[in-house]
Amino acid sequence: MWATRKPPSPVVRGSVPMSEWESTDVLRACIQANKALAALSEAAALLPNPDVMLSSLVLLESQASSEIENIVTTTDALFEYAAKDPAKADRAVKETLQYRESLYHGLAQLRTRPLATTLIEEICSKTKGMEMRVRKVPGTALVNARTQETIYTPPQGEGHLREMLADWERFCHAEETDAARGGEIDPLVRMAVLHYQFEAIHPFLDGNGRTGRVLNLLYLVDKGLLTSPVLYLSRYILKNRSRYYALLLAVSREGTAQAWQQWLLYMLEAVRETAVWTLEKIKAIARLMQNTHEQVQRDTKLGNQKGLVELIFRLPYCRVADVVQAQIAQRQTASVYLQTLAAAGLLQLQGKGREKLYLNRRLIDLLKNEAADGDVA
Repeated sequence: MWATRKPPSPVVRGSVPMSEWESTDVLRACIQANKALAALSEAAALLPNPDVMLSSLVLLESQASSEIENIVTTTDALFEYAAKDPAKADRAVKETLQYRESLYHGLAQLRTRPLATTLIEEICSKTKGMEMRVRKVPGTALVNARTQETIYTPPQGEGHLREMLADWERFCHAEETDAARGGEIDPLVRMAVLHYQFEAIHPFLDGNGRTGRVLNLLYLVDKGLLTSPVLYLSRYILKNRSRYYALLLAVSREGTAQAWQQWLLYMLEAVRETAVWTLEKIKAIARLMQNTHEQVQRDTKLGNQKGLVELIFRLPYCRVADVVQAQIAQRQTASVYLQTLAAAGLLQLQGKGREKLYLNRRLIDLLKNEAADGDVA
């Protein structure tokens, strides 16, 4: 089915060869998106400690992807509970942090396993915080809120859904070169098709949207287009949510070359714009971290505390126990370190019950700032 470059007929009306999707506009958008993604991947690979950036950007991605599903949290709450027991957080924060765990789980599993149905089930289970399997019952139909007309009904039957997911797997892992066409499918086009197809299959009772967006990032890492999942892709989808759903539905209901082209252009622009924004955000975080390191050396007597600075950027809500766990210092010395940074204005002390938190407020404000290069003085 995929060898002939046609969308699977059980989901899409019509059968349009993929060669008709790839207009001049799509090909031009591919070039721009790939260029921006390559620049982001190169910058991320050159960071001295990529985990510092990854931890912050993955939380932002988790927040936006969850908000697309109307699970709304604050950046402060996310960072606070990411550094302590998430069980004490409210439901929205818990679900957002579960998204982060599902992404990390998928990333770890990719080292030894391919993207496949069993791994997808695990990712959805992590996202939902409960065991999730391909549904045995009908999926929820999409209904027009104004007219109450059913505008899309997901495929039904566990066996049928698993067949469609197997088809999804084959396309995901197919050779990039199609001998029948004598050309290549651009990996970003393939990602866009895979994302549409997964959302159209809608294999789970819940969590399909978030699982599908995790798969986007894992696919980019799996294909070597990103060294780590730092792309804040859900930001674009959240900003353009109505168009996202409208274009998905248009492909399912029409399946025309024009519907596919509009969907591909949307996803390619999402990658391009997000890659540019994320790159500038990474540069801003790196500048702030360098400035903080210089201030520690200049304004305190702590000397060269590279590991401590990296810790307060990886954990913007930092506790004495975090410093001890990172093997930077024993408890008494760790407390002195954090108090010294707070006295120098580099951290903000916040009392929470018996345990004090030290906030890297400048980093938190930078992350909350919508401007990509929103440096905080």
